[in-house]
Formats: sequence, C-alpha cells, structure tokens
Amino acid sequence: MTSYENTGKPRTPLFRPPLQAPRLLGQLRERLRYLHYSLRTEQTYVYWVRFFIHFSGIKHPRDMGKPEVEAFLTMLATERKVSVSTHRQALSAILFLYKEVLGHELPWLQEIGRPSPKRRIPAVLTMAEVQRLLGFIDGETGLLARLLYGTGMRLMEGLSLRVKDIDFDRHAIVVREGKGAKDRVVMLPRSLQEPLREQLARSRVLWEQDRAAQRPGVSLPHALESKYPRAGQSWMWHWVFPSPKLSTDPRTGIERRHHLFEERLSRALRSATTMGGIDKHVSAHTLRHSFATHLLQSGTDIRTVQELLGHSDVSTTMIYTHVLKVAAGGTSSPLDALLPPPVCKEPEMAYA
Repeated sequence: MTSYENTGKPRTPLFRPPLQAPRLLGQLRERLRYLHYSLRTEQTYVYWVRFFIHFSGIKHPRDMGKPEVEAFLTMLATERKVSVSTHRQALSAILFLYKEVLGHELPWLQEIGRPSPKRRIPAVLTMAEVQRLLGFIDGETGLLARLLYGTGMRLMEGLSLRVKDIDFDRHAIVVREGKGAKDRVVMLPRSLQEPLREQLARSRVLWEQDRAAQRPGVSLPHALESKYPRAGQSWMWHWVFPSPKLSTDPRTGIERRHHLFEERLSRALRSATTMGGIDKHVSAHTLRHSFATHLLQSGTDIRTVQELLGHSDVSTTMIYTHVLKVAAGGTSSPLDALLPPPVCKEPEMAYA
C-alpha cells in the first residue's frame, strides 16, 4: 500500500547518515519482508537502525547494549525534540533489530521506557466547511477526496483500491489490508457511483495501454504474484486510481504502473483550505475524522462507526464523542448565568 514514488526516506527525515553495515541492513530487510511488513515500515526501520549505528560510532549493535540505546533515544527526545510517536517508532525499530535479526532476548530490552502516546482531540470540519473544501478540488483528486470523506477510508486505503474491490450492485467497497492487515467493508456513496464508473473508464484506458505495450502487471500483495503470475495483468487487479506515470518497484526493480502518489491529494487539500478560507489544519485524515463525527451527529450507533473505521477497540472511536461535546458547546459556563449575553449592534456605516 505504499507509493513507489518518493521512496527512500521516512515521513520524518531527521538525519541521513552514510550507509553502514550493509550486510546487517540487508538481514534487517529480509526479516521484515519475511514477516510481511509494509514497504514503508521497512524503509523507516532501516533508517532508524542506520541512524542508531552511526550515532553510536559505527559499532555493531551486538557490541552495544542498554546504555547506547538509551543514549540514542535521549538524544532524540532532548536534542531533536521528536514527538512521542516518532520516539516510539525509533524504539520499535531497534527492538526489532535485536529480537528478530540478532536473536538477542536480553533483559534490558524490556526495561527501556516506552513513552505513552497522548490522546488528542482531532481537528474536525463542519459539514459546511467540508462542502466548501470539496468545492475547490476537482478531477480524480477531487473524487478521491470525496471518497475518503464519504467512506471514512484512510488515504492509502483509498489509493490502493483495486477494480474488484468496488461492488456497485451492493453499494459497498471492500477495504483490503487496512491498518493491522485487516479487511473491512464500507458503504459506497450513491452520489459517487457515476463518477467512479467514469474513473474506472479512465483507468481502463491506461490498463489497455500497458497491455498493448506488454508492460509488467501491477504489484500484488504477498505471494500472489508467484502463485498467479498473470493476475497482475488482469483488469480486476488494476488500480482504481492509477498513476499516469510508470515507476520502479524498489523491492524488485521492475518498472510498472502504481497508484497515484499520495502527495497529490495533500497538495490539493492545502490549496483548497487556503482558497476556502478554512482556518484549520486539514489533511486527508481530517476527512476521516469528519466522516466519523458527522455520522455520530446524525445518530449512527458508535459500534457501526467503529466497524466502518476499522477500529479494534471502541475506545478509539470514543474520541469522536469528545469532539461532539466540543462542537455542541458542552456544558454551559456559570459565567453565562451571571452576565446577560451581549447585544450585537450593527456597525455604523459612513456615507460620503
């Protein structure tokens, strides 16, 4: 589900040291692929392990221990001032290296503190703001934005949709390999049925061009490409949102067509936010937050929202009930019982 474009660096590039210990990094990549980790996770873990080795003086990890790991994590927290999620990401990469690659089950691995993530109330748009935002995004990028808001899908879930995942008869979309490698079913908004049919027609043009040029088929998950060598060339496995350009698969070196680059929607959302005069931070995930909040506002059961979002625990979905309290004004302030509300006066107009 990871885009092949702009690969080679993680989401939070803090430092890029020269390549060290290529054999060790190769073993790390092999283990990550054996356990079916995503390409993005592979790139991120390799980045942090390379950074850790360089920070520790180019020493082999088997010659280091708890002091070196804690010194590295302390540097990230105090000097680099990374977020809690980035801190946990770096720690996970190092723990994976010691446990899965080096096979070291050392007591000190369990003693290293893992910072707890902070639960924050997400930014949510009102329905009027969503309408205004979507009004400034057109084309297939606009269709993708409407699809994310209309289904609650994550960005990469929407980008990686295959033709076979859209069921027009049942008005449903099957989300494959979502977060936690779980599948789920979301609704297909009736207002998007015709635009999606038109998008599939555009996608089929590219598919036919690739078949006429005898290009390799699209990438397939896990070992399906070995089991069904020609499946990647079939229409049913083609992308709903294919990239107009070919790109090179970093794992196989094969040039093929991938789905749209995720940054395209990010750029469109930033531009639409400015043109729409929306004074909030808006990302693709904001559309997902707004989807959940608006469903709850309309009276949808929280368990249904949980299933649509693919949350393992309903407590994760409960964060949107806090959003509703904020949006509704919550509890009245005692100050309002003491002071009457101000009377808004019309501003005096100066006439020439």
